[in-house]
Amino acid sequence: MGKARKREGPAPAGDSFPTQEEDPITLLSSKAKKTKKAKLDSELSLVGDPIPAAEARKKWPLRYKSQNKLKKGGVPESANGESGEEEDVLQAKSHYTQAMVDGVLYKLGDDAYVKADDGNPDYIARIVELFETTEGEPYFNAQWFYRIEDTVIKDYAQSAESKRVFLSEIKDDNPLNCIVSKIKIALVAPNMDLAAKEQKIPPCDLYYDMKFTLPFLTFQTMKTDNSARDSGSSSTISSESDSNNSTIDVNDAVAKPSKAHRREKSELYLLDLYSGCGAMSTGLCMGASLSGVKLVTRWAVDINPNACKSLKINHPETEVRNEAAEDFLFLLKEWEKLCRNFSLLASEEHPKQSSNSSSDNEEDEEDQDNDCANEGSEIPSEEFEVEKLLTICYGDPNKTKKRGIYFKVRWKGYGPSEDTWEPIEGLSKCKEKLKEFVTKGYRSNILPLPGNADFICGGPPCQGISGFNRFRNTKAPLDDPKNHQLVVFMDIVDYLKPKYVLMENVVDILKFAGGFLGRYALGRLISMNYQARLGMMAAGSYGLPQFRMRVFLWGSHPSESLPQYPLPTHEVVARGGIPNEFEEIAVAYDKNHPCKLEKALCLGDAISDLPSVTNDESQDERRYGTTCRTDFQRYIRLKRNDVVGYTTTAAQNVSSPRMLYDHRPLKLNTDDYERVCRIPKKKGANFRDLPGVSVGPDNKVEWDQSMERVMLPSGKPLVPDYAMKFVRGTSTKPFGRLWWDEIVATVVTRAEPHNQVVLHPVQDRVLTIRENARLQGFPDCYKLYGPIKERYIQVGNAVAVPVATALGYSFGMAWQGFSDDEPLTALPFKFPSCLERSSSTHMEEDDSD
Repeated sequence: MGKARKREGPAPAGDSFPTQEEDPITLLSSKAKKTKKAKLDSELSLVGDPIPAAEARKKWPLRYKSQNKLKKGGVPESANGESGEEEDVLQAKSHYTQAMVDGVLYKLGDDAYVKADDGNPDYIARIVELFETTEGEPYFNAQWFYRIEDTVIKDYAQSAESKRVFLSEIKDDNPLNCIVSKIKIALVAPNMDLAAKEQKIPPCDLYYDMKFTLPFLTFQTMKTDNSARDSGSSSTISSESDSNNSTIDVNDAVAKPSKAHRREKSELYLLDLYSGCGAMSTGLCMGASLSGVKLVTRWAVDINPNACKSLKINHPETEVRNEAAEDFLFLLKEWEKLCRNFSLLASEEHPKQSSNSSSDNEEDEEDQDNDCANEGSEIPSEEFEVEKLLTICYGDPNKTKKRGIYFKVRWKGYGPSEDTWEPIEGLSKCKEKLKEFVTKGYRSNILPLPGNADFICGGPPCQGISGFNRFRNTKAPLDDPKNHQLVVFMDIVDYLKPKYVLMENVVDILKFAGGFLGRYALGRLISMNYQARLGMMAAGSYGLPQFRMRVFLWGSHPSESLPQYPLPTHEVVARGGIPNEFEEIAVAYDKNHPCKLEKALCLGDAISDLPSVTNDESQDERRYGTTCRTDFQRYIRLKRNDVVGYTTTAAQNVSSPRMLYDHRPLKLNTDDYERVCRIPKKKGANFRDLPGVSVGPDNKVEWDQSMERVMLPSGKPLVPDYAMKFVRGTSTKPFGRLWWDEIVATVVTRAEPHNQVVLHPVQDRVLTIRENARLQGFPDCYKLYGPIKERYIQVGNAVAVPVATALGYSFGMAWQGFSDDEPLTALPFKFPSCLERSSSTHMEEDDSD
């Protein structure tokens, strides 16, 4: 298993994530020693009998180097038989279990305030060692606590949590005279019900329920046993740990669900928010399947109608909702009220929910006699009779500027073309129809209720951080409506309380305004008592020819294992930089950790087998007419029923030939097409290779004064002014050609070549939708819907499928309890061979004409 890069100290309350040098706890010893005046010997002493020498040497071997048998090379052997590190460790004469400071008795395991700089709040530590140095000085070893303001979440925890602290893994030695006073810190069981948790906090000065470690900024549930309440270090004498601190046994409160419970949960339900065309949820389900867990995308929500149709085409089993996430949240709350009004949530006797929406057709309860006509007097001639309610939404479907709950109504005697949206208030005379709809909707699980969704994933758009936004609000990013979806995403998580959360976003979420939005997202999860960790993953590290770095935030219920980040499987050619202050959350092997990675993929590995098409190609579906040239191409061509994690329905003709979908480019206008045809078909070619352009010694373009400006048949210049001025004349991107042995920095949402390198290596066109889809790891069987530009947007906005697949595997392992506390784990598979079902009978076909 790979190891996270070692990093010491907690996060400061500054505007960026921490470095070791900035850490307030790491700097404690030197500050405390300088600021604390020495106490009189009578006020300060180690008391009682020393710990027996043999026991002390066994527990703290590095403190007694001269008294231990040295291994070859002079490195002392530790208690577990491993070699200790060569480092400057204070040598001890003897260890103790008690000390007296200012007339107060302290024991091992006690918590205390420790002197900080003048004007700063005192530090908080647990005493894990008490010893006298060989120079006769009394010392203690401190394990430090973090206040909320010392961590990356800073101000984003609820104000009611002012007494909450987090235990770190950082320990260091300090003179005994640094101790200021004793403090009472309680260990409290994590609880998703914040009100219930607050009621269970015993009388104390502070409490903690999680530890915070710097690798991947991880907040994790405390694991305790009945014999010790520290972090598990051998430096604490467990028999002496029952001091003045209050504790709650968290074992029962956060115990793992039983194996029987796991077996009963044959399917886990996923809600995909801001789903786009479904790449993230598709990959997650594939990865979970590879781990042996059946994860099903039960619900998906997106505001883009074309993306919703793409998702539905590929996942007919999913309840896809084309609406704003805010409206979806309102709808969920109203849906719960309706379920309660009809007593569906009132007792254990309510009808069971189904995992299959098709059960609607199988569970027609009574006949259609329960209609409005039987609810009293005859229907007046000006009123219509409701045949049935079809669906529900929150919003303003009739564009009347009156928002609320609406039902789509099928009227008796009328066809689908006469269906209308009616407000719930207008259905007061149709309570039986309303009850029928809600009961069937509850049974078929058309909307998630709190606790129904096992997993929520999503990439809330934060367009307010885009560099193209000239009016970015750097002082209050959440006040910008363009960043509000991050709040909505967390509000939905707060309402539904899933067991797992995975949020994806661009790296700018950590760069903009000192990482404000990234810290907010992490803080919201911690405030809801989720465990969490933050990491960055490059798509190219998992088997794609593009770099594409993205941020992923894991969250998990305190009773569940926190998923790990999957280590890379492929080498990747870095494109673009990783901000230095965030290098420590980049998912990668430690430089000193030996690993064997697959060779980096390049463009030719992914698309060289695809048939030639022209600038004006119009076919959405065709036969390949070519054969595979690489393993990537073989697996990416798999039929739908051969791809792992896909649900195959009877409606799908699994025996039909493999077809190639969406292999068509955005059609360039006549002028741009003329320009593209003039770009040489060679590596690195771009507009600079066109006649009339020269490059100066400073690498800036300028007009070639030796010739007249070349014009197109339309009368416009061959080389447009915007290309010459782009990035002050230094850019090589306008009308740039990709090459077979290169990788793409990131697949973009627009296919225009004016300021991007998007031209095919040897064909006079931009990359097709399918070529872009392959760079994102979509199997060829994944069809897209909508106008050409819309399909490019769907692909460009997607999470790279192999990254989602790797994360889905990590989720599945965590769900089954196979994850440990390490933030990173190695994958047992590599993309794209993992796409093929293990039970597949797939045979290689000859796709040539």
